Amino acid sequence: MTVYGLTGKTGAGKSTVAAFLKEKGFYIIDGDVIARHITDKGKPALKLLSEHFGADIINADGTLNRKLLASRAFSSPENTAVLNSITHPLITEEFEKEIEKAVKEGYTKAVIDAAALLESECKNLCSKIIVVYAPEKMRLKRILSRDGITEREAKTRMKAQKSDEYYFSHADIIVKSYLPHNIEKQLQTIL
Repeated sequence: MTVYGLTGKTGAGKSTVAAFLKEKGFYIIDGDVIARHITDKGKPALKLLSEHFGADIINADGTLNRKLLASRAFSSPENTAVLNSITHPLITEEFEKEIEKAVKEGYTKAVIDAAALLESECKNLCSKIIVVYAPEKMRLKRILSRDGITEREAKTRMKAQKSDEYYFSHADIIVKSYLPHNIEKQLQTIL
């Protein structure tokens, strides 16, 4: 089993690249789905998150108020680090289970699609790292249309992430996810 890490800044186009790789027969492990799963109602991560970010991040029905958590977690590098220290070990464990599932189902190539891949132990599960890139203005536009948040909230999230150089320095493959660049041509070596 060859496992590729797929990462990049918010709004870069990771989902588009993941969808393309899925069409090409890769088993896709979606970090956002895993992150939601570990913070489902009644899961241990909820208690830990509420201890650090406030009890009010838990809605009356016991579910996580993701928007409120995000506004607090991405308000400073320290808060982002706390969020990651709580969620990353649990996410890594789930990724390992998904890789085992992919092997049992006969897949030979899998992709871990995770925004915070490089900041977590998940990167150690990967043979190669694919970084998806798009210019800042394009990313902002994508985030605003996708997430239904204010420009200020979007920029706060964007500022919470590391520099382009950080991502590039960890990349085995860089995919530019905007025209005139062709995703298939850029990923030819792994298809």
